[in-house]
Amino acid sequence: MNQLTVDKIAAQLQAADEAAFAVLERSLAADTRKGVRRAVEAARKRLEAAAAEAERVRGLYAYERSLAEERGAALAVGLDEVGRGPLAGPLAVGAVVLAPDAEPLDGLNDSKQVPAERREALAEEIKAQALAWTVQYMAPDQIDAVGMAAALAQAFRRAIAAIDAQVPAPVGLVLLDGNPLRLDERELAVVKGDGRCASIAAASIVAKVERDALMARLDGEHPGYGFASNKGYASPSHIEAIKSLGLSPAHRATFCTAFTQASLF
Repeated sequence: MNQLTVDKIAAQLQAADEAAFAVLERSLAADTRKGVRRAVEAARKRLEAAAAEAERVRGLYAYERSLAEERGAALAVGLDEVGRGPLAGPLAVGAVVLAPDAEPLDGLNDSKQVPAERREALAEEIKAQALAWTVQYMAPDQIDAVGMAAALAQAFRRAIAAIDAQVPAPVGLVLLDGNPLRLDERELAVVKGDGRCASIAAASIVAKVERDALMARLDGEHPGYGFASNKGYASPSHIEAIKSLGLSPAHRATFCTAFTQASLF
């Protein structure tokens, strides 16, 4: 092994899984080159981080199973909302039912913690694995008409109803992220649930990806506001566009009163 260059050894270590690393580490024990020692330590840290991440993801599924078992529920649905605070675009509520014996999905987490480049692929994996999923929207004019609290309640109720219509067996547990909404007798609110329960995390990712795609389409329909990049949130350039162009039909008028008092449309 000492005949190999440091770069070649580092490449082997970088590609090694746990079993291969154990073999390489033993064979390199007598190699005192600083570059080799650094490569061994880097590989060890990489594998330790991967093991910790896998354990974290398994914990999402295990915690959710424990909640379901405590309540005698064969199936649980996780729900989460995306787009509560933007100036434009709909509120989206995602709901996902995962099989109790579902294989843990690599990288599953609160959507805000998942890199954008991984999020879309993970959303597709969630949909393929899910027993049922849905994303329900409340349009900007609906939010303006009833207010955010009522809009949230309506969207959550519609998401639960859509899931109940899809699954072959009754959903016994409705898992919400954050505070109780008291919408359903099966409801259980989990503080920071999108980072603790697998189905809530899955719902947050699906809702985020679906809403982001919708905002990209709205960018084409209402150019000038940057919806594809700002997703309707109050970025400085978005605020300036509102002041210049007025409000589009995609805006929540009640959220924009600080910038304009009337729509141009």
